[in-house]
Amino acid sequence: MRTPFARIRRRPSGRPPTDWPRPNALVDCGWGRILFAQTFEKVEHLVLEIRAENPEQRDIAMYVTDPHVLIASAPAELFLDPSHTFRLNFATYRTWDRRPSGFIVRRMVPDTDVDAVNRLYALHRMVPVRPEFFEEGGEARLLTHFVAEDEETGAVIGTVTGIDHSMAFEDPEKGSSLWALAVDPQTAHAGVGEALIRWLAEHYIARGAYSMDLSVLHDNAGAIALYAKLGFYRLPVFAVKRRNVINERLFVGHDPAKDMNPYARIIINEARRRNIGVDVIDAEGGLFQLSSGGRTVKCRESLSELTSAVALSSDDKAITSAVALSICDDKAMTRRIVEAAGVVVPDEVEASDREAVKAMLERHGSLVVKPARGEQGRGVAVDLDTLESVEKAIEIAATQSAEVLVESFHRGDDLRLIVIGFKLVAAAIRRPAEVVGNGRDTVRQLIERQSRRRAAATGGESKIPLDAETERCVAKAGYAMDDVPAEGIAFPVRKAANLHTGGTIHDVTDQVHPSLAAAAVRVARAIDIPVVGVDFIVKHPAEPDYVFIEANERPGLANHEPQPTAQRFIDLLFPLSMPAAMREPRRADAAAQH
Repeated sequence: MRTPFARIRRRPSGRPPTDWPRPNALVDCGWGRILFAQTFEKVEHLVLEIRAENPEQRDIAMYVTDPHVLIASAPAELFLDPSHTFRLNFATYRTWDRRPSGFIVRRMVPDTDVDAVNRLYALHRMVPVRPEFFEEGGEARLLTHFVAEDEETGAVIGTVTGIDHSMAFEDPEKGSSLWALAVDPQTAHAGVGEALIRWLAEHYIARGAYSMDLSVLHDNAGAIALYAKLGFYRLPVFAVKRRNVINERLFVGHDPAKDMNPYARIIINEARRRNIGVDVIDAEGGLFQLSSGGRTVKCRESLSELTSAVALSSDDKAITSAVALSICDDKAMTRRIVEAAGVVVPDEVEASDREAVKAMLERHGSLVVKPARGEQGRGVAVDLDTLESVEKAIEIAATQSAEVLVESFHRGDDLRLIVIGFKLVAAAIRRPAEVVGNGRDTVRQLIERQSRRRAAATGGESKIPLDAETERCVAKAGYAMDDVPAEGIAFPVRKAANLHTGGTIHDVTDQVHPSLAAAAVRVARAIDIPVVGVDFIVKHPAEPDYVFIEANERPGLANHEPQPTAQRFIDLLFPLSMPAAMREPRRADAAAQH
């Protein structure tokens, strides 16, 4: 594998020639293409090739000497990659004085290794190699793939790819380059990355190459230190990439949403993707301001000035916004208004009328108690089947709101529908928090552990309260808080399917019956709120039967990924940020509705 250093010549000096044997050279690596910018005579040809990037791939225009000229030709589409380019001159390279310990470096075998390599890429948030790449030939000898394999387990713990420039475009300077270096962060073996770099370098030395280049993010201090140790030095050339979702974190700059909750962050990130200005006013409260083209909109998560009670001016819009918000905030008023619009609602009585409450309990068998004002499921009790439990729930709900509602309980799934711009955008079944016994832990311990997992998965937004309602639900399942359930036994510890009290959410957008979608839009129009979460109890999302529960003027859009809730929200606030091809159909739809 090694080549005597006497046979290695120094790279020729001077600038690269402009008349390349193979102009407009590029190499497909399976996760994207390397475009050798120095072989493109015209900038417009390079731009066209960058625009030809395939979906879910990452192309890199490498060896750009005048990035300002290239980016100026398409400033809305391109960005300067914040990476440094390094070169290892093989004339001064010194071989390793030790061998790998505990692992071996070998050629990659596509049939058996590609899944393992893609796993490593995923660990480092890198783009995976598309499955058909190696079936198509995988650029044959143009590319060299090595993997590091654990000698004991046979697991692939590292990978690297190289490009032979002489084969790619008959490089007169006989260069090569290193790409897609990834090492399993859990491996116990030291020196895996260094071994892969050296194996690739010595492979190209054996082929007669003069040097090997690589690109590394400017803030990857550990990698840069390793490259310096191996003798790499900086080159005054740059990489340019296309603005896309994959590259987003590289070109958006400082993240103003870093300290925001997930519901504000998803909106801010979408705004920044469209070059809409973001000003965080109060990170803890989720309050921020968006600005574009002279238009400025304040938002608190998905609650914007389009629906907020903040008086922007004395015009009718501000008055209408205040009224709409007050309607949504008052659950009793919301129920009356949507019922008048033809929406199916549950039976309801005043909590203060004990006889009416008793009669409705006898009629329906189970009731729901909730404060007329409030959010995040606080004070809500569901499936109350005794008068004593109803009265206790009324007392608790009264601590959240002066007015308390008592409604008939309807069995079924809790369906949240997101309506934006009076169109259904997303729908999800919400299920209440539950735990599964393991034969060792008490119910209390199971709840605490499940609560920690939910909090970790939602940025602290979802937790299971250890309160009277949780104790009631546990008791209804036949347990005390200090009991130890048998292994595999699952049971709910809350009845209300609210994410903030530990519930889970499951997307069913593609299953929603048209009647449910129409009813949700009818709710939004009745209370005149363009962004709203509508809650129904349904037998199944694909069936038309439902009962309205409530409307939420500040729905958590992040809970419905990958549905395009944030995209439609920004479309609503800043319609000119949409591509023209999308604006025309929206305008036609709006005209037809009015």
